[in-house]
Amino acid sequence: MPELARRFASKLRQFINDRRHAKRRSARLPITVSLNLKCLTPNGTRHYPTMNGHTIDVSTTGLSFVVPAIRIGEHYFTGPDRKLLLKIDLPERPVEMQVAPVRYQSLDENDTEKGYVVGVFIVEMSEEDRAGFDLYVNQLHKHRII
Repeated sequence: MPELARRFASKLRQFINDRRHAKRRSARLPITVSLNLKCLTPNGTRHYPTMNGHTIDVSTTGLSFVVPAIRIGEHYFTGPDRKLLLKIDLPERPVEMQVAPVRYQSLDENDTEKGYVVGVFIVEMSEEDRAGFDLYVNQLHKHRII
């Protein structure tokens, strides 16, 4: 039942008032997502469990992506105060950012792929990655088809 309520709220937002302030543009880019957890391997190096997926849309303030599962190990992506580390493979170069999940929903049985859509807002990026990401998003806005 909670999944049905989440879907209904998502559809209602689409028809009444989408709270996003920055325009999103469709973009399918490979991503790697990991929880912002520090894990040490036996030899003392850090290992971050990761999951691969792809973006659906992007804006300068947030994005949405598809992943095959909503958790890595026993940790859910959308836990309270959860932060995720996200690497996006832009055409020019990869960028990394820290993001905070704001919503998720399971893909419908009728969709061509299985998994979850996760919506996030961008919390932090290096200046260099921010410049590259903003340039990519702005190019999408310039090349949109009207």
